[in-house]
Amino acid sequence: MKPLDPRLLRYAKSARLFLVAGGAVGLATTGCIVAFAFLLTTLITRAIDGAPLDTLWPFLGALVAVILVRAVLVWANDALSARAAARVKGELRTQIVDATTTLGPAWMSGRSSSDIATLAGRGVDALDDYFSKYIPQLLLTAIATPVIVLSMFVTDWLSAVIVIVTLPLIPVFMILIGWATQAVQQRQWQALGRLSRGFVDTLGGLATLKIFGRQNRQVERMSRITREYRVETMKVLRVSFLSSFALELAASLSVAIVAVSVGLRLVDGSMLLPAGLFVLLLAPEAFLPIRQVGANFHAAAEGVTAADEAFAILDEARARRAGQGAKPAPVASSGEPVASSLRRAEADPSAPTAPVAAGLAVSGLSVSYGDDVVVQEFSARFEAGSLTVLSGPSGSGKSTIVAALNGFVPAVGRIAVDGRDVASDRSVDDRAWLAWAGQKPGLIFGTVAENVALGDAQPDEPLVRRSLERAAIADLDPRQELGVGGSGVSGGQAQRVAIARALYRLESRGCRVLVLDEPSSALDHATEARLIARLREVARAGVAVIVVSHRQAFLSAADAVVTIAPVSAAGATARARTRATTGAPRGVER
Repeated sequence: MKPLDPRLLRYAKSARLFLVAGGAVGLATTGCIVAFAFLLTTLITRAIDGAPLDTLWPFLGALVAVILVRAVLVWANDALSARAAARVKGELRTQIVDATTTLGPAWMSGRSSSDIATLAGRGVDALDDYFSKYIPQLLLTAIATPVIVLSMFVTDWLSAVIVIVTLPLIPVFMILIGWATQAVQQRQWQALGRLSRGFVDTLGGLATLKIFGRQNRQVERMSRITREYRVETMKVLRVSFLSSFALELAASLSVAIVAVSVGLRLVDGSMLLPAGLFVLLLAPEAFLPIRQVGANFHAAAEGVTAADEAFAILDEARARRAGQGAKPAPVASSGEPVASSLRRAEADPSAPTAPVAAGLAVSGLSVSYGDDVVVQEFSARFEAGSLTVLSGPSGSGKSTIVAALNGFVPAVGRIAVDGRDVASDRSVDDRAWLAWAGQKPGLIFGTVAENVALGDAQPDEPLVRRSLERAAIADLDPRQELGVGGSGVSGGQAQRVAIARALYRLESRGCRVLVLDEPSSALDHATEARLIARLREVARAGVAVIVVSHRQAFLSAADAVVTIAPVSAAGATARARTRATTGAPRGVER
């Protein structure tokens, strides 16, 4: 990371205001430094000359005022830094979460969730020192050092030249030490990541380890990872202490050269006391800001490393968004609202399907993971008002097609809703047309109602109950508390709560397409039959219902079946066979 990474200004708008305000504080602090040296020099030299006490009081009062102003500026700088750090951390955390959403599950599958959690937690928190110590000193160095050197040059050009010649030694030491610090800090951050992943993995598999009597082996493993992290942390501290010593030594020697030069000229009478004393008071201040930059860089090193990783993720997400184009503007769904259609279909099962939408069309859809082609040239049409089953052997790409519909994986091809291309038509909102439930329920700690209405700022209780009823789980109390990961309900119940969540979104957001991935894998035959009947009612409301399943009950009840053949078996192009039916399902394939 650069001394001041421009990506920080791009992703954290609060940092811009902080830099402006910090620059103003740094300028005022520089004025106080020069004023303090001038007033103190004047007081001492006049006192030595035997000036009356009453003539010294104005200078003494001004000196006290400068000291008080500088104290206020220090307080203002600390308060400003704390506020800026809090805002920037909030902005970065929000953008990291948004970036993971943009990059999708396919991107997350190649990374550990504990690494992302550590980055958004401890990593972003480490920016406190970066904003409270490093950035203020960097600003003060950029402002104070030139002003102080210029003041010295006006008073004594020889001392200023000595400072100008010796001052670059400190940045040179900082660069050399910075390379070493970056390497050891990166190893420490990687060790922290291994520690986080190891702890999460052990905690998640503790029950299995206990059953097989292997829990004690994990104690040794965690101890080893902890020792590695401790060793890497001590290396960072060792480099920090050594670098601080090197910077202090360089600065002290430089100030000593100025002091010796001034002292010799005072002795031989070539320099007056006021000029010599003024220069001696300013010389340490010329080196202090840049010394503090080096020292505070080590204090902020962990935050700098975390920020680098965060910016890499944000850059990748930004590139992904640029490749996808601008986000379309949301519009109202055409035709009869889904909520009205659902209630009408439930009240009168014999009523004809509402002509509300043409459905979903997929053309030439291809998905690759690296060099492996998972789905190639897949094309199908999912009619509104129909229950379509997407079937095929394991590994044929059914879930990948669902992921592509969700925008979770990069895909090539065309996806159109009601004839409008999702990628290019701004009249189609970004996935506002889609309600989805995956193979994993993804329940969270909270009530059943909170899980069903997830993401809704003001949950609709009647709609929650209707959604549970449509998911064939009307007997589950919406007020029931669920534990972490949805503990407290059976696998089949958790699966239906996830389906209810998709149905809640379907009605509350007016979605035109409902996609369910293996919705009955944990259900008995009777419950599965009730769920299928409910889903057919949903389809009758004019919704394109797509179910990924290989269960015979769904295959028999479907209005259409799209069968996927694996790419390896189908050759260059994945074939899709569709069985179309009208009214009751028929065994006709085409």
